[in-house]
Amino acid sequence: MVAGRDLCTDVDVAYRSLDLEQDIVGGQLSDQHHQDNEFISDHSSHTQLDVKTGSLIPKASFEDGKAQFVPIIRSGSCSEIGERAHMEDEHICIDDLSEYLGPTFEGPTPNAFYGVFDGHGGAGAAVYVRDNLLQLVVGDADFLQIVKKDVDFSILAEKVVRKAFLAADHALEKHCDVDNFSGTTVLIALIMGRSLLVANAGDCRAVLCRRGRAVEMSRDHKPNCFSERERIEDLGGFVYEGYLNGDLSVSRALGDWDTKMTKGSLGPLSAEPEFRQALLSEEDEFLIIGCDGIWDVMTSECAVSIVRRELMLHNNPEQCSKELVLKALRHGSQDNLTVVVVCFSADPPPVIERPKLRYSNISRRRLAKSEGPLGGVRIAAALD
Repeated sequence: MVAGRDLCTDVDVAYRSLDLEQDIVGGQLSDQHHQDNEFISDHSSHTQLDVKTGSLIPKASFEDGKAQFVPIIRSGSCSEIGERAHMEDEHICIDDLSEYLGPTFEGPTPNAFYGVFDGHGGAGAAVYVRDNLLQLVVGDADFLQIVKKDVDFSILAEKVVRKAFLAADHALEKHCDVDNFSGTTVLIALIMGRSLLVANAGDCRAVLCRRGRAVEMSRDHKPNCFSERERIEDLGGFVYEGYLNGDLSVSRALGDWDTKMTKGSLGPLSAEPEFRQALLSEEDEFLIIGCDGIWDVMTSECAVSIVRRELMLHNNPEQCSKELVLKALRHGSQDNLTVVVVCFSADPPPVIERPKLRYSNISRRRLAKSEGPLGGVRIAAALD
């Protein structure tokens, strides 16, 4: 997080999914908040590639025998260098994975893939992961099993994506064009039919808008987070002033082999992704994926409010992503900035009726005239 920056709290959503003051511990969302979130299944374990076309869910599946909501996928993105001297962010947006993979792919529709990669120590690791992670996913022998209707998507998809994360991490150790001190955080979103899987290693964040509510689909992996700090210390590392071993501001990343131990050894800096899944419905409006340059100065609720308001004005996800970046810059973000907005409908979000507040029928004048221990004059003054 960037100290001394203004935090955008311009929230205009109908409902709030969390109380920031209660749910944030040491700058991070508490584990209890994520356990209490009823909408998601949680499992722990500046060049753009862009292909365009026009309740708790323990086991996501493609069909249930009923008429199903079919998401209409469209996306937009924005990436800016910000106040940094070099651009180290990368991202990927594929709205139609079947078109990208070719006619041999026979998965459910829609199918899409998105990723944000926030590099550090140079852009080398982020570029490598952007160019290779998807191929590691679709090249896995188990990937073809994911698209079958009778397969447990939630378990098999996590298995495939986890192997891809770790394979990319190990490849960075050997890649001659990437310095061993270069690393990257990684957050990807895979959509198959109605099934949404988010995998995260680092401090990028994905936020789902469900009927105006901000539902966080990832957890920021910061060294100060209680569970991350405990893991770090159990594996021989330490946290100093919010930095892992006094050096890195994230507790999970791919690359950084000057910090990690040899392949196959568990170390304080982990490439293990955490997973969250959701079964999309008519109430799911859009997904925001952003690097920490956005979230350093903006709450999840604020981002949802901005995107929702912009979609109702022009219904353009790319313009929404630009507005988020501009908002972050105005609030003092000095990091690279990358945002992807993925919509699940061709229509803009609907207007949501706000709950009406209950007011007392007693008027100010009558209350001011009422007798009490404070006297009418004092009561009237307090009301004014």
